[in-house]
Amino acid sequence: MNLSVLLSVYNKENPSYLAKSLDSIFSQTLFPTEVILVKDGPLYNELDSVIDLYVSRYPNLKVFSLLTNQGLGKALNEGLKHCSYDIVARMDTDDIAKPDRFEKQLAVFEKYSDIDVVGAWIDEFEDDILEVKSVRKLPELPDDIRQFAKRRNPINHPVVMFRKSAVLAAGGYQHFPLFEDYYLWIRMLMNGAKFYNIQESLLYFRFSPEMFKRRGGWRYVISELHFLQKMRQMHFISFSEFMQNLFVRFSIRLIPNSLRAIIYTKLIR
Repeated sequence: MNLSVLLSVYNKENPSYLAKSLDSIFSQTLFPTEVILVKDGPLYNELDSVIDLYVSRYPNLKVFSLLTNQGLGKALNEGLKHCSYDIVARMDTDDIAKPDRFEKQLAVFEKYSDIDVVGAWIDEFEDDILEVKSVRKLPELPDDIRQFAKRRNPINHPVVMFRKSAVLAAGGYQHFPLFEDYYLWIRMLMNGAKFYNIQESLLYFRFSPEMFKRRGGWRYVISELHFLQKMRQMHFISFSEFMQNLFVRFSIRLIPNSLRAIIYTKLIR
């Protein structure tokens, strides 16, 4: 099966991380047909130099530029326009794909023609992929994934592979600060798309203690409230589910960062 890989890079990212991410894409057991990289606004010289180097090495790496920083959702929508094939693998420019990631995910699409989204678990690390801090595990089957989505994001976005046609049928990525991917999955589920999660880790996800700070505070609380309200308006969750979510999520957002880190890495993985 032909495969497009979709990435977006912006000015604050690390050139070394980008190089490692691209290396992991181009050393897969199943080589991607094309790789679409969107520059989300102007980049500084070191990032451009890395991109130029890989373009010279790999003719199937295609780069498209936005004049100004638009944010991840809009950048990915722009990239989707340039994906030539229906099967698209997402990748973030600071993560590292395991060598057989594409092969294993494509095997699911080949076996099950009715599956639209294939996710997997991810290994979370800080500096060294040999020192995995936690594993983000998700349910496997479509019905379980739909139920899980009422409480938490059911797909690890950096390791997802999907049918472009199913994403576009649900309206593509839409602007929803902090929740662009989760919002997409809900709309796809409501549109009848079927999801599957491979029950093993296929990607090393880079994170830092700063991530837990970003997932707390009143700014995050307000964004999450708007998202829960949207889920309720869409009739994806009931009023009681809305209230349960409200209590659990807000409690986590407003506790000290050190406690939130323990909850994320130890209790809800």
